[in-house]
Amino acid sequence: MDEGSPEIVPANSPASDLDQEPESSESGDGDVLPEPLSDKLPVPPGVLSLYRAAVALRALLLAAFFRYRVTHPVRDAPWLWLAALACELWLALAWLLAQLPKLSPTNRVARLGRLASRYGEESLAGVDVLVTAAGAGREPPLATANAVLSALAADYPAGRLACYVSDDGADMLVFEALFAAAGFARRWVPFCRRHGVEPRAPELYFARGVDYLRDRAAPSFVKERRAMKREYEEFKVRINYLAAKARKVPEDGWVMSDGTPWPGNNPRDHPAMIQVLLGHPGDQDAEGNELPRLFYVSREKKPGFQHHRKAGALNALLRVSALLTNGAYVLNLDYDHCVTNSGALREAMCFLMDPVAGNRTCFVQFPLRVGGDDDGGDRHASRDSVFFDIDMKCLDGIQGPVYVGSGCFFNRKALYGFDPALDEDDDAHGNWCCFGNGKGRALRRTMSTVPLLDSEDSDERTGADSARTRRRLRSYHAALERHFGHSPAFIASAFAGQGRSDGGGGGGSDSTAAAACSLLREAIHVVSCAYEERTRWGKDVGWMYGTGGGGVATGFRMHARGWASAYCAPARTAFRTFARPSPSDVLAEASRRAVAAMGVLLSRHCPVWAGAGGRMRLLQRLGYATCVATPLASLPLTAYCALPAACLLTGRSIFPDDVSYYDAVLLILLLSSVAATAALELRWSRVTLRAWWRDQKLWVVTGTSACLAAVFQGILRACAGIDVGFSTSTETAIRSSSDDEGGGGEETSDARRSLRWSNLLIPPASLLLGNLAGVVVAVSYGVDHGYRSWGPVLGKLALAGWVVAHLQGFLRGLLARRDRAPTIAVLWSVLFVSALSLLWVNVDSYSAPPGRSTSQQPVL
Repeated sequence: MDEGSPEIVPANSPASDLDQEPESSESGDGDVLPEPLSDKLPVPPGVLSLYRAAVALRALLLAAFFRYRVTHPVRDAPWLWLAALACELWLALAWLLAQLPKLSPTNRVARLGRLASRYGEESLAGVDVLVTAAGAGREPPLATANAVLSALAADYPAGRLACYVSDDGADMLVFEALFAAAGFARRWVPFCRRHGVEPRAPELYFARGVDYLRDRAAPSFVKERRAMKREYEEFKVRINYLAAKARKVPEDGWVMSDGTPWPGNNPRDHPAMIQVLLGHPGDQDAEGNELPRLFYVSREKKPGFQHHRKAGALNALLRVSALLTNGAYVLNLDYDHCVTNSGALREAMCFLMDPVAGNRTCFVQFPLRVGGDDDGGDRHASRDSVFFDIDMKCLDGIQGPVYVGSGCFFNRKALYGFDPALDEDDDAHGNWCCFGNGKGRALRRTMSTVPLLDSEDSDERTGADSARTRRRLRSYHAALERHFGHSPAFIASAFAGQGRSDGGGGGGSDSTAAAACSLLREAIHVVSCAYEERTRWGKDVGWMYGTGGGGVATGFRMHARGWASAYCAPARTAFRTFARPSPSDVLAEASRRAVAAMGVLLSRHCPVWAGAGGRMRLLQRLGYATCVATPLASLPLTAYCALPAACLLTGRSIFPDDVSYYDAVLLILLLSSVAATAALELRWSRVTLRAWWRDQKLWVVTGTSACLAAVFQGILRACAGIDVGFSTSTETAIRSSSDDEGGGGEETSDARRSLRWSNLLIPPASLLLGNLAGVVVAVSYGVDHGYRSWGPVLGKLALAGWVVAHLQGFLRGLLARRDRAPTIAVLWSVLFVSALSLLWVNVDSYSAPPGRSTSQQPVL
C-alpha cells in the first residue's frame, strides 16, 4: 500500500486498490458484490410474530372496549364520562399510531474485521468532530475539555481526525481551557493509545475504581497511571482556578497575554475568531507521534443578525471544517458528551463507508447514555434507555432512526443538500444530484467539477459556442453561490474528494504557509454574520433553522430526499454525558425536547405535510409524526390523571354501576393484552422491567409538567411570536422571537419576565395531592358505611392508585429538596386543589336536584 493517503475506494468501483480483497458474494445476475461492512440481525421470527399478534389482539380488545364505553354512558355524571371517553380515545389512537412503526425492529452489528481488511489505516475517511459550547457561564469548561480529550484520543488515525470547538459565547475561559487541554492531550493521547484504556475521557476514567491485583496490571502501567492521574489533577486545579478567576470580570474586559483586549469581551458584538490549538508544523505528542488537529472557533456576532443558536454554530463549524480539513464525515457532540468507546468512529465507518449502502446513508446515530456507569443505574436515565433500545431500533427497520442532536456521524454530502446515490435505472447521468428540492436537480455532481468554476477565461472555443458556454458557466456559478454562499473555496471543497488538506496546519515552505493563511482568511469569511444571507443555509443546506427543533427537522429533510440512516448500539456505550443530571436538569431537557417537537409540529417542517411527493416511506413519516406529536398526549394524560381524584372527591364515577360479567371479562382481557405487549416488547428489546417502569413514571411526570407547558409554549410561539424559555436557574427570559438569539439587538426590560422552573412542578404535585386526598376521603367513607359501600369505590381507588404509583417517585424527589425549589410548588398545589374542591362543593350544592340522595357516595 502506498504511504501517501490513497483515495477511498468508491462505492461503485468494481475492485479495491488494496492488496488484500475482502470476501465477496455473487448476485443473481453474475455480478460480484463486495461483502457489506455491517449486518442486520432481525428479531427472531417467533418473538416478533407473538409481539405482532399481541398488538393486533390489543387493538381488537380496544375496539370492543370503546364499543362498550359508547353504549354504556354514565347518566348521573355525563361530563366526567365524556371527558374520560375523549381521553381514552386520544391515548388509544396515539398508542396505535406509535405501534405501527414498531412492527419491524432490527439490530445492526458492525464488522470491524471486514473494515480493516478492505481499508487500511490511511485509507479510512476523514472525520471532523464538531463540539458545540455556549460559554463557561452556562457550561462547565471541564466538561468541554473532557469531551475534546475523549475525541482526540479515539482509536482512529491521527491524520484523519480533527476536532472543532464552537465557543458561541466568545468566552475567554473556554479558550484558556481548550489551550490547557491541548497541552494535556500531548501526554493523554499516547497514554490512552498505548494502554488501550476505556473510557478515554480522563474524568470518567479516573473516577472508576481499579483493582490492580484482580486486573493483574503490570507495575509499569500502575506507575504511569498514577503519574498521569497526578497530571490530570493538576490540570483540573488549573481549570478550576481559571473558572474562579472568571467570576470577577474586569471593568475593561479581559486582556490576553500579549496585552491586547480579548475580542470577545462583548458576546453580542465581536469579530470571528479561529485559533489552531493542535496542528501547527511540528506538533507532536510526548512520544513524537502525530496528533489530531484541534481548532477553536467563535463565529462573528453582530446586532441585527439572526444567529440561530446551536444550529447556526454547527453550520459555521461545517463550513470552517470544509476549508481546513474537509473530512468526508462529521461527528457532532454536545459539550458534555464524551466518547466512552474509542472504537465508535470505526464502527460508524462500517456503515458510512460500506461499498453498497454507504452512498445512501446520511447519518449513523448512536445512543446517548446518562451518568458514568454502564449498568444504567442512574434513576433519571431510564427514559433514554427505553427510547434508544426500543423506538430507535424499530425505526432502524424502516428507513432509519431519527436524529437526536448529538452522538451522530453525518455524511457531509447529505448535509450539503445532495440527493443520495441512485440506481442506474433512476439516474443514468451520475450518482449525486444537488438541490434536493427539485429546483436545481439539473445541476448534477458530474457537471460540477471544480475546474468549471474557473474556466471562463480558459475556454479556447470562439464564437457562439464560447458565448453560450460562458453564459452557462455564469448561470451555474450564480446558482452555486445562491445555494452555498459567496465562497469559491468552500464551493470547491463541496465537490472535491474529501480528505485532509494542509490548510490548517501549514507546511514548511513559504507557499504552503501562504496557502494556510489564505484558507484561514477564507474561514473567517464563511463564519461572518452576513455569509448566510440570501442562501439556502438552514433551509436545504446544513442544520435546519426556524423550528426550535433543528435536529428533528434536519433528519426529516434528509429522509424526505430518499436518504437512509442507521442506528448503531455497540455493547460498550459509545457516548455518555459528563455528569448525572439533577431533577431540574431532567425537567429542563424534557422541556427543551417538547418545545422543539412542538416547533416542528407547527412549522413548515411538520412531517404530516412537509416533503410531500418525496422518497420517504409511509411508516417513516408516521414515525416522525408520532415523535413530534408526543407533547400533545400531555393534554389527555393530565385530564385522565385528574379524573380519579374528581370521582373520589365528588362521589361520581366514569363507569356505570351495573357492570356485567361480560364487561368485567373484557376489561380483564384488555389489561392482560397490555401486559402481554409490554412483556414481549421488553423481551425482543432486552430492556429491563425496572427501566421500563421508570420510563412509565417519567412519562407521566414529564407529560403532566414539561410537555404540558410545551404545548402552550408552542402555541404562543406560533400564534403570537412569543418565545418562552426554560432553564434550571431560578428565572429565565421570556422574549419575543424578533429579539431571540441575539437577532434584535439588546433585550429591553419590557420583554423580560421571570419564570421559576419549579412552576412546572405544580400540575403533577396537584394531581398527586388531589388523588391522595380522594383516597383518604373514599377510605374514610368505606370505613364509616361498611363493606357494602366498598364495591363502587374499588374501581376509583384502582385508578387513583395508578396515578399515585406513577407519581410517588416524583413525591420523593420533592421531599429530597435537591434543587431547593419545590416548597412553593407544594404550597401552590395545595391551594389549587383546595380551591377546586371548594368550588365544586358550592356549584354542586346549588345545581343538585331537590330529591337527590347524598348518602350513597362521599361529597367533599
